[in-house]
Amino acid sequence: MLFDSPSSFGRAFRILSFGESHGVAVGVVLDGVRPGLPFEVEAIQAELDRRRPGQSDLVTPRKEADRVQVLSGVFEGKTTGHPIALAVFNENQRSSDYKAITELFRPGHADLTYDRKYGIRDPRGGGRSSGRETLARVAAGAWAKRRLAELGVTIRGFNREIGGLAGTAVDWAFVEQNPLRVADAQTFEAQKAAVEDARAEGDSVGGVCEVWIEGLPIGLGDPTFAKLDALLAYAMMSIGAVKGVEVGAGFDGARRRGSENNDPLSPDGPLKNDAGGTLGGISTGAPVVVRLAVKPTSSISKTQQTVTKEGEAAEISTKGRHDPCIAPRVVPVAEAMAAIVVYDAWLSQQELRDGSVETVTEWDWEALEGLIRGLNP
Repeated sequence: MLFDSPSSFGRAFRILSFGESHGVAVGVVLDGVRPGLPFEVEAIQAELDRRRPGQSDLVTPRKEADRVQVLSGVFEGKTTGHPIALAVFNENQRSSDYKAITELFRPGHADLTYDRKYGIRDPRGGGRSSGRETLARVAAGAWAKRRLAELGVTIRGFNREIGGLAGTAVDWAFVEQNPLRVADAQTFEAQKAAVEDARAEGDSVGGVCEVWIEGLPIGLGDPTFAKLDALLAYAMMSIGAVKGVEVGAGFDGARRRGSENNDPLSPDGPLKNDAGGTLGGISTGAPVVVRLAVKPTSSISKTQQTVTKEGEAAEISTKGRHDPCIAPRVVPVAEAMAAIVVYDAWLSQQELRDGSVETVTEWDWEALEGLIRGLNP
């Protein structure tokens, strides 16, 4: 199953996220992890540090250390085979910032739908709908990323576009050297200015995040409803700020003829990669490229029209500490969701072999490709 509850995701590798923005803690439970594997909490912390708030003056100034604590499933640095619970305790909540809007619905946020669906909502930072929930995904994705790295798979992302300004060059070294996580140094200053201008006006801007998954073998992904690109799209759309996903050429391919859009094949493989690394929902061995449309942050101080809980017209100006552009902090979240999907697909492929995941600490992709070809002659 893809999920057992609205807060869980995965099949062979399953995660369950919990917690609220202004609650006691936010965390995740990992299930389906084999016993005896090294558990590197430092690797998880490193990814959480990339996502945490307060890293620059271009993101929310909320100060959180976001130190992860392992609550279960690990003994003497090794996984036990039982559920692993990871938690980050909130330390810098300012719930009073939201007192003035308890009876108002913030435009663009989940306030109205949560209230109408459940009859109750947590207005403190958005509760469960807050971007702080993504902390759980990053922790789980860090584990998956680590396992995939051992198999020769790299997952990395950057922001292709900020505030409607797109870069063209991809300089991976530059990505983690700038607060917007853009890859083109030539467009950085203009993109930075767009964020600063929006912030000065009490507004926000969006962006386009791009994730590359490299080192995959041919054969991951299963028709019909477990296609690799379909699962990636589902995972990316589950990120709160994401309103669109494309793989490879994506929407641009819809504007071409088939002769232009198809990737010609040669004995050495595809001659280009507009398909984005999948055909028929199965990985081709080429890099899988996924792009995400990240909307402008909904919580802004600029005055907007809204309604009260009773349905009366009102105005709202959201106080608190918010990102003028959430795209820089979406990058590690998108990488994490990609890692979760790919690691789950890999483990699911092992289950096809004999009905169970073997307890091994190392696999090589050449052996996996042979396995996949054997299953799909």
